[in-house]
Order: sequence, then C-alpha cells, then structure tokens
Amino acid sequence: MLKRYLTNAFCAVALLLMMSISGAVAEDVRLVMPFMPGENLDPAFDYSGWYLRQAGIYETLFAYDENMNLVPELARGYERASDTEWIIHLREGVQFHDGTPFDADAAIYSINRVREDPENRWYDQYSFIDSITAADDHTIKITTKEPYAPTLAAFADIRIACMVSPAADNLKTEPVGTGPFQFVSYDPDVKLTMKGNENYWNGPVEADGAVVSYIAQPETRALMLEGDEVDIAWAMPAQWYETIEDGPTTSVASKDTMRTYFMFVNTAKPPLDKVEVRQAINYAINREELVDTALEGVAGTPAKCFWPSNYPWSANDELMGYPYDPDKAKELLEDAGLTWNGEAWLYDGKPFELSIKTYTSRPANKPSAEVIASQLENIGIKTSVETLETAAIKSDMSNGNYDLALYAYGVATNGDPDYFVSQQFLSNSTEAGWTRYPGLDDLIAKGRTTLDQDERMEIYKEIQEHVLEDSPEIYLFYDKMLAGVNDRVKGFEIYPSEITILTKNVALD
Repeated sequence: MLKRYLTNAFCAVALLLMMSISGAVAEDVRLVMPFMPGENLDPAFDYSGWYLRQAGIYETLFAYDENMNLVPELARGYERASDTEWIIHLREGVQFHDGTPFDADAAIYSINRVREDPENRWYDQYSFIDSITAADDHTIKITTKEPYAPTLAAFADIRIACMVSPAADNLKTEPVGTGPFQFVSYDPDVKLTMKGNENYWNGPVEADGAVVSYIAQPETRALMLEGDEVDIAWAMPAQWYETIEDGPTTSVASKDTMRTYFMFVNTAKPPLDKVEVRQAINYAINREELVDTALEGVAGTPAKCFWPSNYPWSANDELMGYPYDPDKAKELLEDAGLTWNGEAWLYDGKPFELSIKTYTSRPANKPSAEVIASQLENIGIKTSVETLETAAIKSDMSNGNYDLALYAYGVATNGDPDYFVSQQFLSNSTEAGWTRYPGLDDLIAKGRTTLDQDERMEIYKEIQEHVLEDSPEIYLFYDKMLAGVNDRVKGFEIYPSEITILTKNVALD
C-alpha cells in the first residue's frame, strides 16, 4: 500500500500547481499529462503534433484504432494503382476550425510544408515520395520513388502528417486543425484550453470543452485526481494503483501499449563489445520480478524482443527470449574471458562494474534500474544507477559516456514495422550512434520495398531474431498505460499507440 506521507512543503507546491490549472467550466473535461509541447505549437515541430493530436486538435489522413488497425480518418479510402502509385480519396464536407475547407489542396499543402522544408527535423520522413498531385478536389495521387510498403502509415504519423489549415496565420501560436476540439488559449508548459468543435465532421462532440494541464511529477498528477482537480490523470504511477482503484469516486483504466522499456548497451566499450557479456546480462535479469517489484505487478508485462505481443508484426510467439538463468549468465561471462576471484568478476585484471543511466520524466525508470542493478549484483557484477535530466543523458549517449542506458520508446509511432527498426538499426539512422549495431541495412531495405504482407512478416521475424541473438539492446518490459479516471467520465478509452486520447466521445456525466 502506498505510503502517502508528504512534507508540508510538497503539499504547498502541489496545491499551487493545482490552483494554477483551475478555472475550467464545469462541463469541460480536465486532463493532466506528463509531457508538454513547449513554446512552439506547430505540429511539424519536434513532437508538438503528438501532444496536439492527444488533445484532439489535429487529425491525419489515416490513423490507428483502439486495436492498432490502420483505418481511414480524413481519408475515406485508397487504392494502390501500381507498386509505386497510391490513390487516396479524401472525405468531403470537412472543414478546419477556421472554416477553411479540407480538400486535396489542403492535404498537399500539409504534406509539402514538411516535405519541402530541409530545415524541418522530420524532412527525410517523406524522402520516399517522388510526387504528390491532386487528381480532383478530393483525391490525391502519391507516386513513390520505389515500392514503399509504409506509404499509408506515413500519413498516420502525427510528427509529419497532421492536416493543417492553409489559411492559418501562425501555427506556432494558434493551432488550426479538423479535430473534435478547437484551440482557445495556451499557457506554455502549464495549460492548453479548448472548446468543442461545433462543426466536427464525425458527429457531435460530447464535451463543451477540455483543459489539458501539464505536470511532470507523477505523484502530483495522482493527487490532482484524488482531489477532484482533474477528471483524467494520464500515466499514473504504479504505486498509486490501489489508492485510485479503491477511491470512492475514481478508478484506473489500463491497457497494453506500443511502448517498450529497454536498455541501450554501449557495444563499443569492452567487455560489452562481446556478445556473450550482453547475453549474460540478459540472462541475469528476472523480468517477472522486475514487473512485480518496480511496477507493482500492474503497469507492464515481461518483454522478449522490441515489439509487444499484441503488435501484429511481433514474432514473440516464436522467440525464446532470455528466461531468467543466473547460472547461464555466469557461464557466458566465463566464455567471454572474465574470471571470478571470489568477490568480483575481473576483466583485464580489473573488476567488471556497470552503471545504468536513465532519466527522470518516466516514473518507472528509476525503480526499474534499481531492481536490475540488484539482480546484476546477485551474479557478482557491481552496478550503480544514475538518474539524469533528459538533455544530460542524451549528451552522454551521444558521447559514448555510458554502459547501459534505460529508456522507454514508442515502438510503433506510425504503426508500421519499418519505423522502429529503421530508427534503431539502420546504419545511418538517428539512433545508429547509440545502438552501434551494423549489418541489418539490407534486411531493413527489403522490408520497406516488399509489398506482400506475408513476405514482410518473414523479413521482420528475421530482424527480431538477429537483434535478440546479438543483444545490442536489452528488452525489459512492455508498458501498460495506467490512467486514473473520475467516475463521471464517459467515452474514454486508451489507445495502444498513446496518440489518441481526447475524442468526440469523451465527456462528463
């Protein structure tokens, strides 16, 4: 049971945070989130599109439903005219929040503002497109440079594919989308206020409006729900599960997500450059104990490889993974040339010690790292834990100043299997300097250009087998999202992608 003793100072800070986000009318849905868009609200800037999609402001041509099925959203359908030609039919009668009609020109504008801007962080995500043209007012034709299987998934990617009004004055300060909620005001990193979209294309919006507050501290989010300052608290700490579930007016909604917790391994640093050492670490981790201890048994499930079992491209049913086997771990350390002196493992005559670095913004990170450190100590590897701010750990990672780094990644941001494997394992990818794992470029390229789904599945199964065997990353558990919900809330559902939260159906009784 959670110990809920708080110092007077912490209570005072929490009260001030709660007061700062009050002021919503009674009919507004009040949501508190851990991550915020920052100063720039342009959906094509950094991850702003993610946060504004969660708030119900922006939509995309395609989206993933509550079961991770790719479905038309602002598109109404598509056809593949050839291996390199895609015809996308757009919904008619849709308008942006400013009254501008959504049509082929608006769709092309929304795509090209990223595609034709080399300064944009996500510019290369559209490099597969050769041309995009309007066939008529509500039809666009996409021609790719070569067969490209993730084409439709690219138009569900909220980093690059949010549909924006071509008439908007300044998207950095005033978002204009087509979603169920319309922008009213924004207090940077504190509060986003919206009203219901009275002209929403997909039917009536149940709530008058919504207020999204941004609070990094998970315990404060829980306190706000318990104190009736918010109606939905996203990403509840596992330690609060029982308190919220048993509360007189609250409960916990939970669902397996597309987020995996894992550790990057510095494979350039001896003896972590030896596959036997990396496999030994894998065998030394008791994932069941990790979930039961760090996550209170409610906020995750033990992992095998990088994709959760509920993801259609996961091969977990056919993979062995790394069952807990400390004796096997010790045997592999010996195979790698390490020696046991009765007190510690030695490498090149020096004690083999490890540091696990992680960051502060996700509540599961630090307790997970501490449990893993204890488990590694149990087989004789002295292990420390260092918790850093996000910028600091990224700097250390880029400079190679780490042994193990515990992260949580969304592994299906645009829903297609190419997203994660290209990000992590392509030799020229954004994460290549962290994984330091070459050799999969040909398989990844083949997966991108193979249009037959069964053939693609075999390719990604092979990639999973390679990664699991070589262990450049150590997979720990799959996240289960916990959302604290007031009993007055209706129409709320957790989507595994974590991209859709406020829909037209979310409201208060």
